Amino acid sequence: MNAHIQAAPTRTHTHTPGPAAPRKHPQLAPLPLSAVQLDPASLLGGRQELNAAATIPHCVDNIERTGVIANFRRLAEAGAKADADQAKGAFQGPWFADSDLYKTLEAIGWEVGRSGTGQWAELLSDLATLLEQVQAADGYLNTYVQGLPDEEPFSHPEYTHELYCAGHLMQAAVALHRGGGDERFLAIARRVADLVVRSFGDDGRPIIDGHPEVETALIELYRETGEESYLHAAELQVERRGHRTLAAGRFGSQYYQDHEPVREATEAIGHSVRQLYLAAGVTDLYLENGDQTLLEAMEQLWDSAFGTKLYLTGGHGSRHRDEAYGDPYELPPDRAYAETCASIAALQWCWRMLLATGQARYAEEMERALLNAIAASTTHTGTAFFYSNPLQLRTGHDGSGEDAPSERLPWYDCACCPPNLARLYASLHGYTATSDAAGLQLHLLAAGKFTAATLIAVVETGYPWDGDVLVTVSGQGELAIRVPAWAAGATVAVTSGQVIAEPTPGEYLRVSCDDGATVRLTLPMAPRLVRADDRVDAVRGCVAIERGPLVYCVEQADLPEGIVVEQLRLDPSVGIVEEPGEDGIAPVRLRLSALAIPLETSLYQPYDPASATGTPVTVTAIPYHAWANRGPGAMRVWLPLA
Repeated sequence: MNAHIQAAPTRTHTHTPGPAAPRKHPQLAPLPLSAVQLDPASLLGGRQELNAAATIPHCVDNIERTGVIANFRRLAEAGAKADADQAKGAFQGPWFADSDLYKTLEAIGWEVGRSGTGQWAELLSDLATLLEQVQAADGYLNTYVQGLPDEEPFSHPEYTHELYCAGHLMQAAVALHRGGGDERFLAIARRVADLVVRSFGDDGRPIIDGHPEVETALIELYRETGEESYLHAAELQVERRGHRTLAAGRFGSQYYQDHEPVREATEAIGHSVRQLYLAAGVTDLYLENGDQTLLEAMEQLWDSAFGTKLYLTGGHGSRHRDEAYGDPYELPPDRAYAETCASIAALQWCWRMLLATGQARYAEEMERALLNAIAASTTHTGTAFFYSNPLQLRTGHDGSGEDAPSERLPWYDCACCPPNLARLYASLHGYTATSDAAGLQLHLLAAGKFTAATLIAVVETGYPWDGDVLVTVSGQGELAIRVPAWAAGATVAVTSGQVIAEPTPGEYLRVSCDDGATVRLTLPMAPRLVRADDRVDAVRGCVAIERGPLVYCVEQADLPEGIVVEQLRLDPSVGIVEEPGEDGIAPVRLRLSALAIPLETSLYQPYDPASATGTPVTVTAIPYHAWANRGPGAMRVWLPLA
């Protein structure tokens, strides 16, 4: 085992960092975990409570039910590799199933740090013992490979996901250490990381994993322990990527993010989750080594991903075949893959870009994904999930399969998304605010309490349902509040009597505050119609409806009897009326005026302008994130115009 340069630093819980804790080059510093308390009555705070009460226990139950934990037990009982023949053929799930356990452990770690729960103490102790028993003497730990007697570790990096799984173990160990001071998982993860350093260092094998993830994990483990060799190992992973060392396979080198070096790969391409995880790792590397060429490449890549390939809801990836980005502006709503994990990875990347630059556009896209695509991926019970997140579901769609289900499923054969959601929501408060020498920055407009070194802000708001954001300040310093890019006409009032210019949409409102000051930001929440660039052929002639940061959709459950969503053409000349929801799923609904066009009797027919006439109907739109909570049925975000 490598001699560690520096022991893990001792931290008090008060100063425990969240999911990303840059040491050297951030413009903004994340607030410690205990410095943010989200209001449980708010949308984001309520999601955290639901995650703790329902989603994490559901994940624990399912990793037991599907054999993920049994994969470890079979090796422990067989004496790990000492009797691998006994274990052969007994592996359950995809070859990367270990990562489902590790993501669940990470969720538990953040939840322990958030709430102090002891609910999982016995489970954590048992699992630590199990991992210690299975881990090989050299630090290797992967139940798929260890159960195959003739398989050498890291022999098939294109598909075995060994470093990917190792990365999730490292992130779980960091969360458990930060959240509750757990040393056992940290020691297990360090043994794995030490093996990576020895095996793939400057003089080792130049191997990269087919699924990026270990890069950001090694860097976070370095941040937690101070071990410089982990940072260097991550740097080698980044620098070795893009030289086509992995077998291309049927989807090509871009599927593995091995088609171009990171400084040259300025178009978002290939498997969307892998692209976004890699981008997060490269940005993490910049945050530690300050290599400006890495940041410049990431800014160009971001412009590609978010400027030409982003769904309105914050989804990424338009191709089911290889779970990949399509061409620029290739954004079909009904064929959107928009994997849940991709939106989560995008949020994680945007957070790191925000820390690196302080630019509001990254927080803007975090909010878009969080309140739309990510929020839609979990049912209101917290125990069923979407893997892909289309923006349209056709009438008569056969949604019985896993690839494109018509309603959320309790679990998946490839179950990457549910525990990924669990770890995100458990750590969500760590993505809301930052501090710098001047004061406190609020990036997500969430009700709660936010504490920086010299300034405490208590936020009262019903956002995103209403636009009134009241911030009461204790202490002194600069308070920066992000003004959403859509919020033209926002106003601000400050009790200290300062003259504040009209807030600029897409920028930060900055107020120098004394103790007891209040800042009230009022955002316009009238529904608005938006259209896509004409190069998005699939929705030309259509509009979508947004209210505040929320995208709305029309769902079959709200249509008059005998009308299907494909008949609707929105009448833009009639105003949209807001009305309260009564079922707790959608607090604000929108009433729309549309024409119901008669359905055609044949697939193709001569063009007749008169065929655009139809019957006036009134329909209801609900937030996209609330769809499919009342059973399966057709839905669409983009509506043709009458």
